[in-house]
Amino acid sequence: MSSILTNNGAMVALQTLKSVNKNLAATQNAISTGKDVATAKDNSAVWAISKVMESDVNGFNAIKDSLALGESTVAVARNASETVTDLLTEMKSKIVAAQEDNVDRSKINDDVTALRDQIASVVGAAQFNGLNLVNGTSGTASILASLDRDSAGNVTASSISVTGQDLSTGGYASKGVLAGSDNATTDNDAAGFTMDKSGGSGDLVIDSSTDNFAAGDKVSITIGDKVASYTVQAGDIDPSGTYDSAYTDALVAVGLKNQIDALGITGVEIDYDSANPGTLAFVTGAGGVDADRDVTVAAQFTNAGAGGLGALSSIDVSTDSGAAAALGTIEALIDTAIDASASFGSAQGRIETQQEFISNLADSFTSGIGSLVDADMEETSAKLQALQVQQQLATQSLSIANQSPQSILSLFG
Repeated sequence: MSSILTNNGAMVALQTLKSVNKNLAATQNAISTGKDVATAKDNSAVWAISKVMESDVNGFNAIKDSLALGESTVAVARNASETVTDLLTEMKSKIVAAQEDNVDRSKINDDVTALRDQIASVVGAAQFNGLNLVNGTSGTASILASLDRDSAGNVTASSISVTGQDLSTGGYASKGVLAGSDNATTDNDAAGFTMDKSGGSGDLVIDSSTDNFAAGDKVSITIGDKVASYTVQAGDIDPSGTYDSAYTDALVAVGLKNQIDALGITGVEIDYDSANPGTLAFVTGAGGVDADRDVTVAAQFTNAGAGGLGALSSIDVSTDSGAAAALGTIEALIDTAIDASASFGSAQGRIETQQEFISNLADSFTSGIGSLVDADMEETSAKLQALQVQQQLATQSLSIANQSPQSILSLFG
């Protein structure tokens, strides 16, 4: 039935044209923006996921900046500690030279002093953006390393902790370490003597009657090429409230003897003299691997408030006993600097690994976002051409449908 009021063919053609135009507009938008999902109305679920991932990528970019800053800070500290190690090694060569009797110890001591001042200068200058990890003031530095998102969407920050090292040279104070033997002069706080390989003896005396020990004070002793140390504990201080040097000295001496025994040194016997609290008696000539050479014993005190290299201030090679004591002291200080360098090297390596991981992770997230929302341009191009043909056909179909009522006039001609 033909009707001049209702044109069903035109309505169908119009709806088809509208649908084609809508798809064509969406395709053109994808071409102009490069995205299939440009707004939440395009695909709300995918759009929401992509926005969360984009926020994480922005966070990763901030983390990369934090890691770069932290890596630079640790690199400065590592370079400083390695430089200090080299300077201490150079100082050791001076101290070894001072062991000879036919050298000018005064000039050598001047060189040692200059090296000590240079070490202090390096430690003081080793800061980056105001943070110094080697002067004992920084404690632990936290470097933002990652943002962790759980399945519930909760985000937590994780950090890399870098422990500051104390390579400062200040804060040294002398207290109660004496040494004496038949072939060495008794010397305060830089105590040392040498025992004859065939049968020598010497006493190390812990005596804090003048300057009381405090918890954290440390006594170090070098025997030959081995080092032992004992740190004064709170329990070593007489709990009565009145300082009893005999009580404390005995406990410190026994604690130091236990540390020496743990080294397993042969050729040297160490006895604790209970009749003289605080006294350790050394005797050589007992046989073993150390019995083929003279044995040097050097003791060193470092107070609890001293820097990690605080014992540097006590090194004085201008005398026989000072040179002997300095040899043991410098070994302990080199170990301290090496440990600091190794610690910073490990931390720097971890930071660099995390930097690479975060960079790769950000790239993976960016790629993932692209696969969710980016338009496939090859597919979109083909779709555009098809829709343009459909638009032309739909337009022609509507034109034909609009002309059909004209045929009714022929019925009344």
